Amino acid sequence: MPLQALIFDIDGTLAETEEAHRAAFNQAFEDFGLPWRWDAALYKELLAIAGGGNRLRHYMQTWAPESLVGEDATGQSRADLPERVHRHKTVLYTKLLAEGGVPLRPGVADLLRKARQAGLRLAVATGSSRANLQPMLTATIGGRVEDWFEVFAAGDTVDQGKPAPDIYRWVLKQLALPPTDCLVFEDSRIGLAAARAAGLKVVITPTHYTHDEDFTGALRVLDSLAGVDPLAVAEWLAE
Repeated sequence: MPLQALIFDIDGTLAETEEAHRAAFNQAFEDFGLPWRWDAALYKELLAIAGGGNRLRHYMQTWAPESLVGEDATGQSRADLPERVHRHKTVLYTKLLAEGGVPLRPGVADLLRKARQAGLRLAVATGSSRANLQPMLTATIGGRVEDWFEVFAAGDTVDQGKPAPDIYRWVLKQLALPPTDCLVFEDSRIGLAAARAAGLKVVITPTHYTHDEDFTGALRVLDSLAGVDPLAVAEWLAE
C-alpha cells in the first residue's frame, strides 16, 4: 500500500515549544509562591518524562516530596498541587501561543498544506493537549485542530505515555491503517522508541534539547522539514 497518513508529535516537532513550556512552568511556580526555577539543564533531564503534568509530579515527588504533604496557606490539600500548578501553567502557555510567541518550525506549515492537498490523512500523537495546539494553529496557518488533523491523541488518551507504544497503536486503530501505510514525525528518542515499538517508521527533526540523543532506527534525521514534500516522504516510506 502507498503512504496514507502522516502522524505528528507536537512539542519540538511541529514547533520549538520547550523554552515556552519552561518559561510558563517557572512563571506558574512564581505565581504559586513556590521556590523552584527550572533551568535549561534540569528541564532537559525532566523531558525524559512525557507530558507536562507527569513531568511536574515527578519533579515534586523526587526533589520536593514535602510539597505534597498537608495543606497550603489557603487550606487546600497539597496532594493535588501538581494538577493545580499545571492547570495554571497551561493558561500561561496558551497565552504565549495566542500571542504568536511559538511559531511552527521551518517547513511544517508547507508540509501540512501539501499533504492535505495530496489527500494524505493527518494525525497527532502527543503528550500535550488539544488546548495547546489550537492557539498555535490560529497564530500560524489558521483553522481548527479538526480542520487539519483527523485523529488527535493526547497525553491522557492512553494509560502509558511515550516511550510506550500505546498512543501510536491507538492512533493506528482510529485511522484503521497498518503501520506500513503511515509515517511518524518526532523530535526525541522517547518518541522514536514509542513509534518504532508500534511498528512505524520515523523521521526525526532534533531540537536544542534533543540534538545529542541517539536516533538509531530512524528513517531520516533532518535539521528541519523545510523543502520536504509528500512525494519525497512517500518514497522514503518505500525504502
